[in-house]
Amino acid sequence: MDFGLTDEQKLLKDSVDRLLAEKYDFAKRKQIAASELGWSREMWQQYADLGLLGVPFEEKHGGIGGGPVETMIVMEALGRSIALEPYVPTVVLGGGFIQDGGTDKQKAAMLPQIAEGKLLLAFAHTERQSRFDMFDVATKARKEGNSYVLDGVKTVVWHGDSADKLLVTARVSGQQRDKDGIGLFIVDGKAAGVTRKRITLMDSHRGADIVLKGVKVSADDVIGDAGRAYPMIERVVDRAIAAIISESIGCMDELLATTTEYLKTREQFGRPIGTFQALQHRAVDMLMNVEQSRSMSMLATMMAGESDNSERRRSISGAKVHIGKASRYVGEQAIQLHGGIAMTMEYKAGHYFRRLLAIQTMFGDLDHHMDLLSDAGGLAPADD
Repeated sequence: MDFGLTDEQKLLKDSVDRLLAEKYDFAKRKQIAASELGWSREMWQQYADLGLLGVPFEEKHGGIGGGPVETMIVMEALGRSIALEPYVPTVVLGGGFIQDGGTDKQKAAMLPQIAEGKLLLAFAHTERQSRFDMFDVATKARKEGNSYVLDGVKTVVWHGDSADKLLVTARVSGQQRDKDGIGLFIVDGKAAGVTRKRITLMDSHRGADIVLKGVKVSADDVIGDAGRAYPMIERVVDRAIAAIISESIGCMDELLATTTEYLKTREQFGRPIGTFQALQHRAVDMLMNVEQSRSMSMLATMMAGESDNSERRRSISGAKVHIGKASRYVGEQAIQLHGGIAMTMEYKAGHYFRRLLAIQTMFGDLDHHMDLLSDAGGLAPADD
């Protein structure tokens, strides 16, 4: 199998790498993180101008017609800069839902705006009791004429504080933990009855706790069939997991490079500490974990578009488990090899590690995906 990039993909990689290298160093990131918004609208517009916000969309909707590989390229670059902009919530999740389940009218109205940087989306699905089970939905959607009325509470909505539109899961029918009966609704962030409380997450990304009280939603703002949204939600979230796995690779790449450079320049007993064999072995172990993780990221990327639900979920969970273990190891080694400097807010190693730890818990932590993988018979189940 050929894992090389096409000429177009190489051009995309060169473009996004150059943009972030020139515009998004660690000092700039600290300024952005400390701002009121918590991310940069200026950079967001530059992403749009470069075509990054339209990567997965068809050309007729303002995109470039890319797929999971193009998304992987962008996410690795964003990971190397630990960029704070809402790329996954808006493009991968929000745009993915519209692209997979939206009507022609919804696609024509929303996808070009996303690609142009004019529309921000957030996926509001987590509830206090749901943990990682996306089908555990207590928020209610009550039919009222041709509209729906939503009532419920969503917690830790990634970039939900600044989103123009919220994509909200709500139960149309059935019991709280039924996979059937779940709808996905487009809710205006400023609609009557919507209350948002901004929060700052451990990795400096922003989010919000959101309360919905009697929020009226038009039938035109339902994505797909009301009550049958869960299979689509699983597909799109699997693509988002593949995307954040790719982001982890970018983070680990940068941690490895930073640590290696530190070992070459930090001196002890009159020579660079990188000359000590014990530390060389630890650096090699970091490298092995990064390269093995890169292979698992490629697996997740290739399987992200798989139509067979069980095969896709098995591969995605397997990759998530491996990346969770490897990224923790790489992060811990980077912290230890840097010594006390890595624990300061002024130095970047700790910020990369915090982002890796945050990614570990997104859409299911290691234990959650280990359970899913076990239930599926393992990454490569034995033949009967």
